[in-house]
Amino acid sequence: MKVFGYVRVSTAEQATNGDSLETQKAKIVGYAMMQGWAVDEVFVEAGVSGSVPLADRPQGERLLAAVGKGDMIITPKLDRMFRSASDALGTLEEMKGQGTGLVMIDLGGDVTGNGISKLVFTILSAVAENERDRIRERIREVKRHLAAKGVYGGGKIPFGYDKADDRLVVNVEQQAILADMKAMRDEGRSYRGIADQLMGRANLKPMSIKRMLDRLDGIPEPQSAQARAGEPVIAAKTGKAKVVVSK
Repeated sequence: MKVFGYVRVSTAEQATNGDSLETQKAKIVGYAMMQGWAVDEVFVEAGVSGSVPLADRPQGERLLAAVGKGDMIITPKLDRMFRSASDALGTLEEMKGQGTGLVMIDLGGDVTGNGISKLVFTILSAVAENERDRIRERIREVKRHLAAKGVYGGGKIPFGYDKADDRLVVNVEQQAILADMKAMRDEGRSYRGIADQLMGRANLKPMSIKRMLDRLDGIPEPQSAQARAGEPVIAAKTGKAKVVVSK
């Protein structure tokens, strides 16, 4: 079995200072001594940002190429090796599959082969999912911001609007249907009843109607094609639905 260490600092200033690197190396050597191991090599990632995935770092790439089945990697902290929980989870799965051990001193030991591995992987999975949720939410926020300006941000065009020159423009006929849907729902009609009533005007399923009404408050009111062309428009409200009709 070969034992490798991995240390990283994020700026060139820290790298030349040496204290941070030396502290990390000392922790690795100390842990190895307690286990009765000799460290074969310590890979030093000097002045490399943690935002870079491990496999894309010069020393990280060398490390991953050097380790094999039965070998052990020691690093002081999770954030020394990985840019995110998603990066960590993917790399840990690969290491576990090839029989390589990974000790994260701050997490208590080998996260791929002992009793704490299940806990670590569960936590990382949860954090990774949270990261993905934040990314999706940021994408939704960008799309909402674009839609509020009448700019088409991709995806399915919402009912009540058309796409013209990368912008969302009001579809007057569909806006009227939305207003009628809202009015019927306010009167206590079921989604099935609304769908039946709209038959002939719009072929909509009950669940589609529910989704439309649920998000009605969040649908923007982009500038209509008539307004952008300089023609006057009148915006009338029925309940919370916005209906735009041209004079």
